[in-house]
Amino acid sequence: MRKTLGRLLPLAVLIGTMGTAGFTAQAATAAEPAAAAPATAGQAAATDIKDQILAIPGMSLIEEKPYPGYRFFVLNYEQPIDHRQPWKGTFKQRITLLHKDVSRPTVFHTSGYNVNTNPRRAEPTTIVDGNQVSMEYRFFNPSRPDPADWSKLDIWQAASDQHRIFTALKKLYPKNWLATGASKGGMTATYYERFYPRDMDGIVAYVAPNDVVNKEDSAYDRFFAKVGTKECRDRLNAVQAEALVRREPLEAKYAAAAAENGWTFNTVGNLDMAYEAVVLDYVWAFWQYSMLSDCGTVPADAKAATDQEIWDSIDAISGFSAYSDQGLETYTPYYYQAGTQLGSPDIKQPHLKGLTRYGYQPPRNFVPRDIPMSFQPGAMADIDKWVKNNAHQMLFVYGQNDPWGAEPFRLGYGTRDSYVMIAPGANHGANVSKLQEGEKALATQRILQWAGVAPTAAALDAGRATPLAKPDAQLDRQDLEREPQLRP
Repeated sequence: MRKTLGRLLPLAVLIGTMGTAGFTAQAATAAEPAAAAPATAGQAAATDIKDQILAIPGMSLIEEKPYPGYRFFVLNYEQPIDHRQPWKGTFKQRITLLHKDVSRPTVFHTSGYNVNTNPRRAEPTTIVDGNQVSMEYRFFNPSRPDPADWSKLDIWQAASDQHRIFTALKKLYPKNWLATGASKGGMTATYYERFYPRDMDGIVAYVAPNDVVNKEDSAYDRFFAKVGTKECRDRLNAVQAEALVRREPLEAKYAAAAAENGWTFNTVGNLDMAYEAVVLDYVWAFWQYSMLSDCGTVPADAKAATDQEIWDSIDAISGFSAYSDQGLETYTPYYYQAGTQLGSPDIKQPHLKGLTRYGYQPPRNFVPRDIPMSFQPGAMADIDKWVKNNAHQMLFVYGQNDPWGAEPFRLGYGTRDSYVMIAPGANHGANVSKLQEGEKALATQRILQWAGVAPTAAALDAGRATPLAKPDAQLDRQDLEREPQLRP
């Protein structure tokens, strides 16, 4: 591991601002998994990797799916509901394992949401030609305790989930490990590094927002004032405004769609609040998932457009099902975290002055009222300070046209071998392959070196650094689906 004890902050500092007071070394020890005993070379050859994985206490198989050149397992791993008090109950957390070879490095991936149960490679996994462990974030069904104590959903508990999984699998996969993820997954990889800085050999965080001060969101206003071209911004703003001008006829269409699809609006409050939330997401969602070249699909003259054309554009980009109870249910854990630790954006949108009734609604509006929430303003400030002072072998990649990059992670004087790179013209799907050539080469070189697999030529010359795995259209497919709702 690249980390040294000298780099660690005192435990009280590590956990003091994150609501983790009272965590003791004894509790940490109790929460550690009993890792499988290391096998000798002869034993490893004789024992199937599946049997070795299932020998880990708390690990169980859901299914194995065949894929050429790999073994792919969907697993359950028993985790403490509360890592500070592991004796107070457990839950089953889904993980997947794309097994290449125990002699290869391993990439620990998380989306920050549900886990994809189909074989996929994150970009760093392709670059290092390694194994990949993917974790479903706690409290996303079915990885949710029953009954659910929502106070146990926080970034430290989730980082501790990762730490236990890593500890359990490290004996089987002894080579270097990298953590990665995009969007909320990039945030998750960063928080994991903050709380367990000795686990990973490198971090690759894609499009990870960093909302340090939740009440100060002017960076987003500056972003939307200059993103793309004026022509495109004007088109989007006009359609969004027109959707609010025509609220009455379009809400009638919304009510009909809700009746047809069985949508209800108890969580957000009523159909009117849901309608405005969808419309207010429109401009943000366009830049998050579309490209500048897609502006041609936006009605050029909103005032002359029909109600159906306005409806279709809003629905295609924001999605009218998003703020129904049915659309919100899956993402309750995200909105809970946004309203307790992560923060959420609020932008002014001056072109909508006099047309909105609610403005950008807070996360509290999207979480059932029987779930208590209280915001912890020090949580993200702690993460931000730690990254600026301690980042070591961390890479942050952002898209130039992605709204979530308006408040990025920044590096300070205390960081080492760490980088922030911006992919020109890219949206929320920005990655290393979309960087400018020089930065792409450097990023690839650093990832290879952190994983301990950089060929000599690449180690000496970043320009010769290329991914080690052969391209695979299925495994390397980016599952960047257009997600409804304003969330990373």
